Amino acid sequence: MKLKMMLLLVLASIFLLASLVQAEKLLCVSSQTLKGEQTVNSCLAKGERFGIVDQYGLVRILTPEEVELTRAFNPKAFDARAYGVTYFKEAPYIPPLPVSPEQ
Repeated sequence: MKLKMMLLLVLASIFLLASLVQAEKLLCVSSQTLKGEQTVNSCLAKGERFGIVDQYGLVRILTPEEVELTRAFNPKAFDARAYGVTYFKEAPYIPPLPVSPEQ
């Protein structure tokens, strides 16, 4: 159990460092004309697919497993308004990981 907790903390630290170094956006790839009318969570519930776009324009499409794991680490990422590829410039950056209190 302690090994799992340590692994989760290490992964969370890596995600935090990556978010500080790179500014990434979460964009809907299945409905490309979304302009913030809905949240990412509501779109995911309807089966929409999302991708993460980095500062170089490289896109990584999230699998359902990646969505669930990301939701476990950073639930605020899916509370944001949903934007499609068409409105890339208006889309917000993915919020950083929440800081958890020390135990």
